[in-house]
Amino acid sequence: MRRGPLLIVFIFALVALFSCAKNNNDEKGAILYQAHCARCHVGPDIDALPKSMWAERVLPDMASRMGIKDGDFDPFKGMGFEEKEIVMKAGVYPYTPLLNPEDWNILKQYILSNAPDSIVGQTENIAYGIQEHFKSEGIALDDAPGSFYTFLDYDDNGQAIRVGDFSGNLIQHSLSTGATEVVHKVNSAVVDFHQKDTISYLTDVGILDPSELSSGKIFRAYDDKLEALPEIFHRPVNNLVADFDGDGIDELVISEFGHRTGQLTLMRGLSNGQFERKILLTLPGTIRAVAEDMDKDGDLDIVAITSQGDESITILYQEEDLRFRVDRAIRFSPIYGSSWFELLDYDHDGDIDIVTVNGDNADKTYIAKPYHGLRIFLNDGQNKFTQEFFHPLNGATRFVADDFDQDGDYDFAVVSTFPDYEKAPDLALVYLENENESAFEFKPFKFEESNLSRWFLLDKGDIDKDGDTDIILSAFTYTFTPVPEKFSSQWQKNNVDILLLKNQLK
Repeated sequence: MRRGPLLIVFIFALVALFSCAKNNNDEKGAILYQAHCARCHVGPDIDALPKSMWAERVLPDMASRMGIKDGDFDPFKGMGFEEKEIVMKAGVYPYTPLLNPEDWNILKQYILSNAPDSIVGQTENIAYGIQEHFKSEGIALDDAPGSFYTFLDYDDNGQAIRVGDFSGNLIQHSLSTGATEVVHKVNSAVVDFHQKDTISYLTDVGILDPSELSSGKIFRAYDDKLEALPEIFHRPVNNLVADFDGDGIDELVISEFGHRTGQLTLMRGLSNGQFERKILLTLPGTIRAVAEDMDKDGDLDIVAITSQGDESITILYQEEDLRFRVDRAIRFSPIYGSSWFELLDYDHDGDIDIVTVNGDNADKTYIAKPYHGLRIFLNDGQNKFTQEFFHPLNGATRFVADDFDQDGDYDFAVVSTFPDYEKAPDLALVYLENENESAFEFKPFKFEESNLSRWFLLDKGDIDKDGDTDIILSAFTYTFTPVPEKFSSQWQKNNVDILLLKNQLK
């Protein structure tokens, strides 16, 4: 007769125990997430990616990076013996698990239970006008369909455009004569070029696609002679040339983008013409470094952007004997896709501010992301930076800043290499006209020429010598992420390698 009430009590007890266990697991999961997901970088918000992305793409690799085998994921798949050895020696995937299986399952379930089924892309109702500030002119550098330009630079003195291509050619196109010539030829994709006095430096990436192998080279050109430095670099993408120690001999600061491993390297210039190598940062994904006296002590410091793992803007303050003190000035979530930065005094207060774009989407989480876009960080005078402005733009990868309308403030032209082809394919190129500098009010414009090609790089300069600043874009139609066939086929037909946007102010 008493079985019914006892059964009810027993069920309630089970429910209470289950609820208590779940609460305990949630609390432990939160602790584990903070301890392990923010160990090497800023911990990403769980709701920044949908559940499927976490389950299928992120968590398996995350487990491997904690020495845990999760399902049938093999982090070494596709690697040759040499690459495997490099990754194993670097400790990317540790032999000893950092978590026991029970804690890993708690962490995994915590993430999956809190991740949304889907995320909404950029939903802000931004009313873009059709720009009339610039008049476009397309240039085909050759008759071959497709554009594979990995470097772009405008030479204002020579009124010429330089591009580096996939095949190792450094090409110069004269805007005054229309002539196009190959200036130098190296082994693989040219990703940087720097000319100082009578010496030029070319950066050969070595292997363009993600790889742990190092075959990149820096070439030095002078007196019609081209020679490679003896050192080999791991997918170098940028070479900063500057005399950091004031001895009259230039140093090279090389961004070795790498893949799972990478670094920022200083090549100290010696009096015999050789270089002495020193590692400044051991982080993959370094894209660019700039020389600037950030602490105003009379010598040059280094500001660098890193786009893999610990996405950040790092300031390396120069100390004695070319030693540098490292400060992570700005840090981003590892899924932001940090792509570019510029140093400028946005608010004209005498210190250096930083503008960035985040939007590299050529990774394992290829979806529209609301946190992609352009950001302005103001300096408080002590090199502490606060984000004051964000303009969302999916896939934003490059930008140029200038007073294009000559009204005393900075305007921005931004390229999206990875636009949302489903909802906003016409936002591959936008212009932000500054209307109220202190209030960060910008009037946005889009271009009818947005989809003439897939834009990758851009530069600026007075290309028609009329007293205002124009914009130059180069195309890269290599398909490394999904692109609707209607666009890729049209790019082939258009054959626009370079797009000139001539400012109509004057």
